[in-house]
Amino acid sequence: MIDNTPNFSDFERLNIRLGTIVRAEVFPEARKPAYKLWVDIGDGEIRQSSAQITDLYTPDSLVGVQVVCVCGFAPKQIGPWLSEVLVTGFHRPDGAVVLCVPQSPVPNGAPLL
Repeated sequence: MIDNTPNFSDFERLNIRLGTIVRAEVFPEARKPAYKLWVDIGDGEIRQSSAQITDLYTPDSLVGVQVVCVCGFAPKQIGPWLSEVLVTGFHRPDGAVVLCVPQSPVPNGAPLL
C-alpha cells in the first residue's frame, strides 16, 4: 500500500502568508457571485484574487481586512481575471464563506507556522 500522507515539507511548500485586502470590487463576469480582491502580501507586493464571499461581505467591508492567503499556487485564469493568490475561508452549513482571519494584527507577509 502506498502512503500518500503529506509531510511537513509539503506544508512548507504551500507558502501560506498573511495579507491585507487593499481593494475589492464586484466581479460581474464571474459565473457565481464573486469579488475581485487586491491583497498586499508583504513588502508592498499586491496580488489579485477572486473570492466567492458575497454572502457575508461587501466590497467596502473587505478593505483593510487581514486574511490568510496561499501564495504558492500557480496563477489561475478565472474568466478575464487572473487570480494570483488564494484567500482562505470556511463554508458554513448555509453555504456562506467566512474568511480565515487573525485575532490580532500581524505584519503583511508573515508566514503561517
